[in-house]
Order: sequence, then C-alpha cells, then structure tokens
Amino acid sequence: MRRSLPARGVATLLGWGGSLTGVLLFVALWEWGSLAYGSFLLPGPRDALAALGRLWHEGAAAAIWATTWRAMLGFGLAALAGISLGLLAGLSRTVGRALEPVSTVLLGIPPIAWIVLAILWFGSGSLATVYTVMATTLPVTFAGAQMGAMTLDRRLQEMADVFQLPALMRLVDITLPHIVSYVFPALVTALGVAWKVAVMAELFATEDGIGAGLALARVNLDTAAAMAWIVLVVALLLATEHGLLRPLQRRMEPWRQSGRGGR
Repeated sequence: MRRSLPARGVATLLGWGGSLTGVLLFVALWEWGSLAYGSFLLPGPRDALAALGRLWHEGAAAAIWATTWRAMLGFGLAALAGISLGLLAGLSRTVGRALEPVSTVLLGIPPIAWIVLAILWFGSGSLATVYTVMATTLPVTFAGAQMGAMTLDRRLQEMADVFQLPALMRLVDITLPHIVSYVFPALVTALGVAWKVAVMAELFATEDGIGAGLALARVNLDTAAAMAWIVLVVALLLATEHGLLRPLQRRMEPWRQSGRGGR
C-alpha cells in the first residue's frame, strides 16, 4: 500500500501538469489573437482580468450567485428526473419504448426555442431560466442512465444468484458501479449544457445574472466586459465540475482511481 502512494502522487502531478499546460497554451493563443485582431475585437487576457476586477467592484458577485443557483437548480432537477426515468426505461422495455421518442424530441428542440416557450409560459424571470435548463439537460441524463441500466451484465447477475449474494451487496458491488460509469459522463455533459443555457436564457429572460451582464456589455460595445463574463462562466463550470462532480465520482468509483494509480 505504501508503494502505491508515490505512484498516485506522480500520476496526480502529471495530471495537473497536463491541465496547466493546456491552460497556458490557450492563454498564449488568446494573447496572440488579441495582438493580431486588436483589443476591440478580441481583448487579451490582461484586458479581461482588468474588466473582471471592475465588474467585481460594481457588484458582479450578485450576478454570479443568481446564475449559479438557476443553473444548479435546473441541473439538479433534470439529474433527479432524468436518472430516475432513465433507470426505469433501461430496466423495462415497455417503459423504454414509451419514453425514448419523448427523449429524442426533447433533445432535438434547440435551447433558443425552449427559452422562447419558457418566456411565453412563465414570463420573464428566474423560473423561465430554471425551466429551460431543466428541459435541455434532462434528455442527456436520461440517456446516460438508460444506457447504464440496459447494459447491465446478465452473467454477473446470474453469478450473484448462484452465490446467493445479499441484495445490498449485489446493488453496491455489481449494479451501481456499472450504472455510475455511464451516469457520470452524462452528468458532466449536462453540467456544461446547464451553464451555457442558463446564461443564454438570462440574456433574454432576466434583468440580473451573468447573461444580463453580457447583454449590457453588448449594448455598451464593451468587448472586454463580455470576455470577463465569459471567463467567469468557464471558471464556474470548472469549479462545479472539479469541486462537486469529480470528487463524488472518485468516491463512488474507487476502483477506477486505483486502476489509474497502478499504471
């Protein structure tokens, strides 16, 4: 066990090093683009950071909180409903045949259409944003849970029957690990969609939040402020993914992490 710890540490450092390299490469390309096209069309990283500091002093924290709770509430409701319905659809062919067309239709409707419908149904405000996030992310979580339930290994189930494994052990050691391996990639994808759709909905439906800030930057032709809001959205997405979903995934999939450490 002691020998595995240095290997895990080296793997973690290499992972962070690779991520840092990618970030630095992106920043370098961003700076090159700013020099090539001018700061008005594409403000550089320093301009965006200066605008971000200005926005923070002007009360950007309230906009960040507004967007965060709308995006996360819609995402949470979609994850709860999508995973539940997806498991039912994967375990029952009848339910699956009934729900698959509905999921396909929902997935095919563009987010902008959901925003228009939500404004017509609920009016301008937070409810329209939360509903739009939920409607656009639910099919993604549904598909992940359904695929996980459909691809359960029947041979493992038969082996569990032969050895008469307790129901709790069968659930924890056989069923959940397989389903989780399909659900978490779907949740990561849905989380990215949730943030993008929340900001897009706020652009049309609310007077506060990051989307409203982008709308104001557009009116004022403040490209630096627009880039600052975009940087904030990306930072919030990375924070929720690596601060919430990834730790939860590591806790629920310890076998995957140990496999990586052994390499």
